[in-house]
Amino acid sequence: MARYVFITGGVVSSLGKGLASAALGALLQARGYSVRLRKLDPYLNVDPGTMSPTQHGEVFVTDDGAETDLDLGHYERFTGQPASINDNITTGRIYRDIIAKERRGDYLGATVQVIPHVTDAIKNFVREGNEGFDFVLVEIGGTVGDIEGLPFFEAIRQLGNDLPRGDCIYIHLTLLPWIPSAGELKTKPTQHSVKELRSIGIQPDILLCRCDRPIPPEERRKLGLFCNVRESAVIEARDVETIYEVPEAYHREGLDVEVLKAFGMEPGAAPDLSRWRNVTHRIKNPEGEVTIAIVGKYTGLKDAYKSLYEALVHGGVANVAKVNVDWIESEIFEREDPAPFLEHVHGILVPGGFGQRGAEGKIKAATFARERKVPYFGICFGMQMAVIEAARNLAGVAEANSTEFGPTPEPIVGLMTEWVKGNELEKRFAQGDLGGTMRLGAYDATLKRGSKVAEIYGATAISERHRHRYEVNTAYRDRLEQRGLIFSGMSPDGLLPEIVEYADHPWFVGVQFHPELKSRPFEPHPLFASFVGAALDQSRLV
Repeated sequence: MARYVFITGGVVSSLGKGLASAALGALLQARGYSVRLRKLDPYLNVDPGTMSPTQHGEVFVTDDGAETDLDLGHYERFTGQPASINDNITTGRIYRDIIAKERRGDYLGATVQVIPHVTDAIKNFVREGNEGFDFVLVEIGGTVGDIEGLPFFEAIRQLGNDLPRGDCIYIHLTLLPWIPSAGELKTKPTQHSVKELRSIGIQPDILLCRCDRPIPPEERRKLGLFCNVRESAVIEARDVETIYEVPEAYHREGLDVEVLKAFGMEPGAAPDLSRWRNVTHRIKNPEGEVTIAIVGKYTGLKDAYKSLYEALVHGGVANVAKVNVDWIESEIFEREDPAPFLEHVHGILVPGGFGQRGAEGKIKAATFARERKVPYFGICFGMQMAVIEAARNLAGVAEANSTEFGPTPEPIVGLMTEWVKGNELEKRFAQGDLGGTMRLGAYDATLKRGSKVAEIYGATAISERHRHRYEVNTAYRDRLEQRGLIFSGMSPDGLLPEIVEYADHPWFVGVQFHPELKSRPFEPHPLFASFVGAALDQSRLV
């Protein structure tokens, strides 16, 4: 039977519960246990698919087409365990399902209430499908005290009684702020946070304390005393140089041992963390250095491109190189010459996005990369802009554009209305709902033999994750290929373009999918490894 670890947060948001959960999962894996990680999100959206990246960060897409919280990206990168639609749930999804049942009469006339109907739905979600796992780690989004989180805290409180004694523990992640004028780490915010948690019936077993310096013995003793936890269970979560140091740092502080002790389990031999040490050694001791420009439209919040950034780090690990990132808002290029911003970089990456804002700037970035022979990586929208650039400047289609921006006489990119997923025909309409209506999840692609991408993958059949509504129009394929832009990857039925590349360019690849979602520190995605390698070659020429 699975044991449950519930991870909550207090004091302030954005302390890193997702990373803490992922790192603990990695530690338990290193001890030979099987783990599953799940996320409960209190917001009313059904999923994050319609939320602005500048508010919520990136949308992480799973193989089965779920649009989920970015923390699931941490879970996959740290454990290698693929996430699914059943690993992330929101208040909106729970209420949608409950109201649908109420309308059908499934509750047989009962008054539908938060307790027990909403809390039971949460508990059922948490407990379903966990057969075969030793540990299930459940992160509760938000901060204790948030009104929208109360049903989730109540549900996990009830689970503490529903589950067999000893099969459930609670970890509370808090902040110990340093007050310069007092010269002290202050414990009072954590005390108040735990008091709030205890007021709703949850006593944490372990405190995970974010701080920027060591916790003095007296403060550790005070936290244990006033928060009613063992002193050894006050775990220091100090800032580290790279997130891939976190599992080893937590092990040094004894987090994994405390978790096992809380379950009455003997820790046994130390976990094998050699592969984590190898990754951090490569990050800290690079043999080369490159600068990559990310020309995007959500650069004001770096979490909007979280998986993208981590995939570049993984590409650096594969090449034992440090990857520096220049974050450039694409709208700048609509007012100014791109050259001063891009002349010093060794690679240009244009990521996904939605809407017309900044699109012309991304097209100019593609022009610069093509003409100056700078490695270019276009992802989703970045591929579409590269194709429009080629149509305008190489194929003579002056009015080339995307129907995403409005009616156009030359729809190089158009709304995708139907496609095949498995054995079913999926259909979409221009005026339909936005949420969950894209081409989502894993789809196969066939690569052209002898192409650059076939060489990079070492295969001609691949599967990658998608998230897009618009597609490159194959009616222009012949004209573009005559000008050198090769359609080197297509859907197996040959109808949907997946990859384009220039044969006469050192490295210019556009992909319709999101390869960053499948990159891991121990298995860097081949496209990112190759792209960073090409940037290293470029750095030697500059």
